[in-house]
Amino acid sequence: MPAIPKNLFPSPNVFSITFLLSINSLFFLRCLSIDVQGQALLAWKNSLNSSTDLLSTWNPSHPSPCNWSGIVCNSNGEVIQISLKSVDLQGPLPSNLQSLLSLKSLIISGTNLTGPIPNEIGDYQELELIDLSSNAISGEIPVDVCRLSKLRTLFLSSNFLEGGIPSEIGNLSSLLYLKLYDNQLSGEIPRSIGRLSKLEVFRAGGNQNLKGELPTEIGNCSNLVMLGLAATSISGSLPSSIGLLKKIQTIGIYTSLLSGPIPEEIANCSDLQNLYLYQNSLSGPIPRRIGELKKLQSIILWQNSFVGTIPFELGNCRELKVVDLSENLLSGSIPASFGNLLGLQELQLSINQLTGTIPYEISNCTALTHFEIDNNQISGEIPVGIGNLQRLTLFFTWQNKLTGKIPESLANCQNLQALDLSYNQILGPIPKQIFGLRNLTKLLLLSNDLSGFIPPDIGNCTNLYRFRINNNRLTGTIPAEIGNLRNLNFLDMSNNRIVGGIPPAVSGCEKLEFLDLHSNGLTGSVPETLPKSLQLLDISDNRLTGPLTPSIASLTELTKFIIGKNRISGGIPAELVSCSKLQLLDLGDNGFSGQIPKELGRIPALEISLNLSCNQLSGEIPPEFSGLDKLGILDISRNQLTGKLDMLAGLQNLVVLNISFNGFSGELPDTPFFRKLPVSDLTGNKDLYISSNGGVVTPADRGRITKPAMKLVMSILVSASAVLMLLAVYILVRELGAANRVPVEDDSWEMILYQKFDFSIDDVVRNLTSANVIGTGSSGVVYRVGIPNGEMLAVKKMWSSSSSSSSPSPSEEEESPEMEGAFGSEIRTLGSIRHRNIVRLLGWCANRRRSVKLLFYDYLPNGSLSSMIHGDGNGQEQGNRAAEWEVRYEVALGVAHALSYLHHDCVPAILHGDVKAMNVLLGPGLEPYLADFGLARLVNVVDNDSSKVTLKPHLAGSYGYIAPEHASMQRITEKSDVYSFGVLVLEVLTGRHPLDPTLPGGAHLVQWVQDHLKRKGDPVDILDPRLQGRPDPQVHEMLQTLAISFLCVSARASDRPMMKDVVAMLKEIHHVEVLRSDKVTVKKEAASTMVLSSSPPPQAQAQARKLVLEGSSNCSYAFSDDSISI
Repeated sequence: MPAIPKNLFPSPNVFSITFLLSINSLFFLRCLSIDVQGQALLAWKNSLNSSTDLLSTWNPSHPSPCNWSGIVCNSNGEVIQISLKSVDLQGPLPSNLQSLLSLKSLIISGTNLTGPIPNEIGDYQELELIDLSSNAISGEIPVDVCRLSKLRTLFLSSNFLEGGIPSEIGNLSSLLYLKLYDNQLSGEIPRSIGRLSKLEVFRAGGNQNLKGELPTEIGNCSNLVMLGLAATSISGSLPSSIGLLKKIQTIGIYTSLLSGPIPEEIANCSDLQNLYLYQNSLSGPIPRRIGELKKLQSIILWQNSFVGTIPFELGNCRELKVVDLSENLLSGSIPASFGNLLGLQELQLSINQLTGTIPYEISNCTALTHFEIDNNQISGEIPVGIGNLQRLTLFFTWQNKLTGKIPESLANCQNLQALDLSYNQILGPIPKQIFGLRNLTKLLLLSNDLSGFIPPDIGNCTNLYRFRINNNRLTGTIPAEIGNLRNLNFLDMSNNRIVGGIPPAVSGCEKLEFLDLHSNGLTGSVPETLPKSLQLLDISDNRLTGPLTPSIASLTELTKFIIGKNRISGGIPAELVSCSKLQLLDLGDNGFSGQIPKELGRIPALEISLNLSCNQLSGEIPPEFSGLDKLGILDISRNQLTGKLDMLAGLQNLVVLNISFNGFSGELPDTPFFRKLPVSDLTGNKDLYISSNGGVVTPADRGRITKPAMKLVMSILVSASAVLMLLAVYILVRELGAANRVPVEDDSWEMILYQKFDFSIDDVVRNLTSANVIGTGSSGVVYRVGIPNGEMLAVKKMWSSSSSSSSPSPSEEEESPEMEGAFGSEIRTLGSIRHRNIVRLLGWCANRRRSVKLLFYDYLPNGSLSSMIHGDGNGQEQGNRAAEWEVRYEVALGVAHALSYLHHDCVPAILHGDVKAMNVLLGPGLEPYLADFGLARLVNVVDNDSSKVTLKPHLAGSYGYIAPEHASMQRITEKSDVYSFGVLVLEVLTGRHPLDPTLPGGAHLVQWVQDHLKRKGDPVDILDPRLQGRPDPQVHEMLQTLAISFLCVSARASDRPMMKDVVAMLKEIHHVEVLRSDKVTVKKEAASTMVLSSSPPPQAQAQARKLVLEGSSNCSYAFSDDSISI
């Protein structure tokens, strides 16, 4: 066999190296095979900090990006579309896509992109669609985008864009859709917008700094279908050129600054379906030609200043479904032509000056679900034909002049949920058929002239939640069938002529929280069993007898217990101590005997009033009363009590104390409060005296009065009488000549009113009794006071300590009372401002001689935010609504609006100084009102610095809400209010007081929440249990609100956002749903199904997003593409 040459084949080592080089060469060539389009996309991908798996298909080994997720190519392999939606990309926009020569569609929405829009976007000349909405893009809209001549769609909404809309926007001659809403754009709408003749949709709402008038040139956009500029600062009149928009279907310019009339030319918009112009300052009459709009479906004009009559011609708009003209100055009658609107679903005409009757023709509107005509001057009877409206769910006619009877035909409205006929002159019985409405939850008939019995059929209305028939002439007994109302929460039958006993069956109302039966003729004893859920029980001014039994201890949720003016006897049960949440206890004017149980001094929440007057109590005041350090009013007058008063000396919060007509003895405590007590509150205690150092005689001195002394006394009395007669003449002369003072009965009273009222000082003062106390605050005690015209006022009697601690000089005493302490602070601030979320000051009066200062406000019936959250008040609208996230959110947003107004709209700015849940009052529809401006101060501007500071930092506010800088020498700015607001929001979210004693280790609420999140605890666990278990979208909103509150409670004031940015963030996170109040004030985003929001600065937004995402990976500020904000 021939020999094989040795070197014919390479060695194994050489073969291995050659093989590896071949593989590497193939791999390198494969990488180079990706085309330039893919290289550009990969370069952008590398600039991102993405956590999504979506881009995992972007593989450099592919020859083309055409199979990558989000990429679409044409048949030639050219990329024509990039579409990435609702993924977490986190990075900048691409600026290097010039190689994508055929790119027509760029969609990167809801992806958390940041930074500016690159100028290079103008190089993508084939682009027809750009959608960069719902990101965190900042900076200005680049002018270069206006070079894209083929662009048809430009969506930049829900970002942080600033600056103006480029005037070059008119160059986009192919543009059909322009959406810029929910940014921070400013400036005016450029007139060049009129060159966009193909434009169909223009929406720029939610840009609060977008101002100026709507340009006349808008009329040149002849193809426009939708115009949305809501929540902007667009001002001036609507241009008459708007009538050139023949194809327009929706005009939405609400919550803006429009003024002047609606132009008659709007009648030329023949395709118009939706006209949303509410919350502006529009005036003049509603054009009659509006009746020419045959396709009109919704006309929503509430909260403007329209005058004149409602056009009869509106009845020609046969497609109308929603008509809302409420909160205007409209007069005349409701047009009978409304009977032609067979498809009408909502008719809302509340708060106008309408007269006439309810037209019978309204019964033709069989599709009607909401009919609201309250707060007008409508008279006549409710037409019997109302029963034809079988889809009706809400019928409000309260505060009118209606007469006649309640029509039995209302029982045909089987879908009716809320019926309010209050404050009219309706007479006759309550039709028993009404109680057959199984869906009825609210039946309000108060303050009419109803008579007859309460029918036992009431037991059939099993879904009834709220039933008010107070202030009528109803007779008979309370039917036992009322115990069938398992869902009843609020029952008010007061001020009638009801007799008989309180039926034990009332205990079946297991959800009842408010029971008011006062001022009737009830007899018998207090029932042994009452609903354990009761928070307020008022059965005063009846004829109840027998003892108050220990079973009262079962009412552990009770906060106000009022049984005065009855004939109840026996001892006061010591078991009342079990009612640990009791704030007000009125047992006065009964026949109670025996000693005062020491347990009353151990009720921890007793802070408003304790009234034991006009009984037969004996013995001494228990030493335990020294523990009632929160109590504001104590009345133990007209009993047979003895002993000393030393245990009352330390009650620092006492505002009123009456110990008259007892047998007290010894020295009166030597404190400023006791030294200022009126003699009338001490009289009738013959062995009680004040130290002779105080200039008052002692019992020993009384026996030394001689005849000369008596003559001296008589001389003084005669002289005093002469002086009083002269003083009376002086008062008469002064009152006849006074032009701007309200007549008063005492020359030492001074009163100023900012509203037109007809009442006297006596009308107010005689109602300042313990029974009318509704709360105490940092600067005084607040009373509910009725005036002769039937209206209710809230009157704050200032504490003497609320004025300056030092005595004024003689010259200062000649100054107006407006200059004194908290009293002056309230007048200086509230007297000059108006805001829908700030309590309205109606006037003030003062009596220097008696050191009494009174402030008059609108009466708000639902207590405070604190009482709603913690269940320690008598809020009439509260009930289970504290568990509703919608309600809590609206309250927080309203307070934010109020503070934003004080900080940014008032010149100079106003620092509230005491933001807390107790100082947020709730109106009829639970709308919030910021109150108690006793610590408010004007903020000064120092040098040229844009930050606003006060000159004298000092500790002010309420413990638990005070910002950290108050404990140092740092300047106090409005950021202190921001901190307090953040604490308030945490209280709203967690349901816990800032100083909740149950928090571990006595921690503050802020620290407790921070510690929980630092331990990586689930943020949902800190939410109020009543808020847990809600739908995921609501839970997400709560957690995003939590993030905002964390920004507000930053330790450094400079790290906290401004209140206007807080408002913007709160508005952004909320998904508005259809909400209806049982009163008038909760209005109507739902009517237009449009969402308003604005955006905060990028830095604050990013920080908030980071906080939320750390707490829950499911939360994001990104909105979906379904958002239809205008």
